[in-house]
Amino acid sequence: MRALGVDLGTKRIGLATSDLSGTIATPLSTVQRTSSIRRDHATIARIAAKEEVEIVVVGLPITMSGALGPAADAAKREATTLGTVLDVPVILFDERMTTVTADRVLKEANISASKRRQYVDRVAAAVMLQTWLDRGCPR
Repeated sequence: MRALGVDLGTKRIGLATSDLSGTIATPLSTVQRTSSIRRDHATIARIAAKEEVEIVVVGLPITMSGALGPAADAAKREATTLGTVLDVPVILFDERMTTVTADRVLKEANISASKRRQYVDRVAAAVMLQTWLDRGCPR
């Protein structure tokens, strides 16, 4: 099953895809936020169709204590809205520590700080998606 991982940020949206077997997640691209969530979602929908994904996995920013705060509530609302423009299921999955992990991986690869900002969101989406795949694609 091919999946699209989505890391919703306030300035950028990181995207990652899985391979056709649903085994390996790979960073795909970063969508710059616009002033229109509708336009942002249309961009994601075009990418999802082009990549022929069967499911979209949106990162849910749960706090380190496991609580759902304002950011998680916002992600839930946005995932619901995104689901109205996609022809595939949209689910939420815990994204704790994905950006920290992505930044660490990019630092270890000796990527400069300015380049890391360009890639961290899509790498975070890949980290989240890989965790979802490794856990057996729970819904």
